[in-house]
Amino acid sequence: MKKIVISQPMYFPWPGLFEQIKLADVFVHYDDVQLPQGRSFMNRVQLKTPSGQLWMTVPIKKKHRGLQIINRAEIDDSFDWRAEHKEQFRSNYASAPYFQDAFSLLSRVLDRDYKSLADLTIESVEVCAEYLGLRPQFVHSSQLNILGASSARLLNLVKHLGGDIYITGHGAKNYLDHDMFESDGVRVEYIDYQKTAYPQRWGDFIPYVSILDLIANTGKSAAQYLDSPSIPWKDFISSR
Repeated sequence: MKKIVISQPMYFPWPGLFEQIKLADVFVHYDDVQLPQGRSFMNRVQLKTPSGQLWMTVPIKKKHRGLQIINRAEIDDSFDWRAEHKEQFRSNYASAPYFQDAFSLLSRVLDRDYKSLADLTIESVEVCAEYLGLRPQFVHSSQLNILGASSARLLNLVKHLGGDIYITGHGAKNYLDHDMFESDGVRVEYIDYQKTAYPQRWGDFIPYVSILDLIANTGKSAAQYLDSPSIPWKDFISSR
């Protein structure tokens, strides 16, 4: 059975995304869809600090008209946000046991001159996946030329890639046409987030922070905390 995961690219996202990557045979960076308006996880992520959670945000150039597609959104380099992110991370994680591992991953991404938000966020995901030993086939939806909208396009992507199982996050519950997938022989499963606690500084455990937090605190053993399974969609819906 071939498992497909499709997700919009995010900036050094929370460990839950890497649990989806761990389950996937093919992971699709869904980079040719609309960039969410307002605040989103496409360009920002939280760190944990002694005084609470802190956002690292990648600035995006504002467009005067229309909506932006993720892979057409341009990074705003009018100020040195890269240095700011490095300093934010260093000042809050320098004493973490595997700080250097995490900081090297952050620097590996930020030291390259990306113009596109999609290129930056995709690289941030893939370098961390490599560190964690997660090696699905990574593809970009923009390179596949698959047509359709909403559930139909997702299904077409899964079928194009030879998938039998489509694994998705919880947000799909509100829009996904589960019956459409089933009638075409594709099983839909939702990831069942365990939010497994790991050694973390600064008070009570918080799961919704960057993967860099997990790596800085646990190093190469980080992958053992990515232990969430997927469950059939009917079981997921009935439990919510």
